[in-house]
Amino acid sequence: MYDMAVIGAGPYGLSIAAHAAAAGMRIRVFGHPMASWRDHMPSGMFLKSEPWASNLSDPGGSHELRHFSAERGFEAVHGSPLPIGAFTDYGLWFAARAVPEIDERTVTLVTTASAGGGFRVGTEDGESIEASTVVLAVGVMPFRRVPEPLAELPATHVSHSSDHGDLSGFHGRQVTVIGAGQAALETATLLAEQGASPRLIARTERLNWNTVPLPLDRGVLRSARTPLSGLGSGWTSWAYSEMPWAVRRLPTTIREHIARTALGPAGAWWLKERYERQVPAMLGHRLHSGEVCDGRVRLTLTAPDGTAPVIETDHVITATGFTPDLDRLPLLAAPLREAIATLGTGRAPDLSAGFESSTPGLFFAGLLSAPSFGPSMRFVHGATFTARRLVAAARGRLRGRRAFFVPQPTAPARATDEAAAVREG
Repeated sequence: MYDMAVIGAGPYGLSIAAHAAAAGMRIRVFGHPMASWRDHMPSGMFLKSEPWASNLSDPGGSHELRHFSAERGFEAVHGSPLPIGAFTDYGLWFAARAVPEIDERTVTLVTTASAGGGFRVGTEDGESIEASTVVLAVGVMPFRRVPEPLAELPATHVSHSSDHGDLSGFHGRQVTVIGAGQAALETATLLAEQGASPRLIARTERLNWNTVPLPLDRGVLRSARTPLSGLGSGWTSWAYSEMPWAVRRLPTTIREHIARTALGPAGAWWLKERYERQVPAMLGHRLHSGEVCDGRVRLTLTAPDGTAPVIETDHVITATGFTPDLDRLPLLAAPLREAIATLGTGRAPDLSAGFESSTPGLFFAGLLSAPSFGPSMRFVHGATFTARRLVAAARGRLRGRRAFFVPQPTAPARATDEAAAVREG
């Protein structure tokens, strides 16, 4: 029996696997390394986060993005956006050096073992292994959110922004993008730059744009007034970024509010000029209904003045985010899934300080942990905090005792994230 099965090989799964392997745990890792980044983000996209806030995590901090960029001979510096392709290559480089061999078969079933505790993990070809603990680090792809009026329309006419690793097929076509965040704005811009005719529709009456990042070296007083963090500048962002353990201690209603509203839709500062000169927008418009007519999509909207304009388009791309929902994980056996305690009114698991669910030995990382720990879990920056705490808690579970955590936020300007010092007790 393995000590741990890690399901998912994105930034969170790879970081957790690196920490578990370094701790001497017998682990099995399943997934296609960096698959979401390789296959679901079009060429030409850039990482929104600063390079120093985009590290995968190993215990020694010897496989950070800066090490990769130095080895490959390019700069990954503050204030300069990093191409998605470079970040994807970094993740693969990290996997090859810090993670044991990855089993790229798809996991189709996780259930409790019939005897002796632990779990059984089944793969697409019918094989199964047993593990004392299981980590679900499945990324965001199972949780894509499509607006209800479009949910039943065919994929030939309606897709999610994460469905596309290549936008060149839309050359010469009219494409309507729905959303107001970075995914929507950058997708629309890339469509225009690849010869499509995009249009943006958003409920908000104005678009929000992040400002140019403050310099790292600003002096003590300026840094104290407006601290930098892995999620941006300001004390609120700093708290979400560097103190997810504190977010978890807030009342459930407040955590749910934070999960819904914190770090809302906004475009990167470096995208604004490209977007504004190429993409027309219908702001303040809500989607009322959609249907396919004569090979095109007909959208009925609700305008700010109460009128109901109707537009037609060749294709609709929804960039409407992701919903953390356990019911979207059919790989969890139904009795196991239904037994997991959820947080508040949603369907995200209610997690312990060590990312453990109410089912002993079953851990969650990434988006599904955001309602418990806050918005940093939606970004690569949260991987270090997660990996350290989760692996310590899993080791405690294997030894039959709890892990004790000492909060230790770090200075945001550092290249590594030491958001929590962990000791077992």
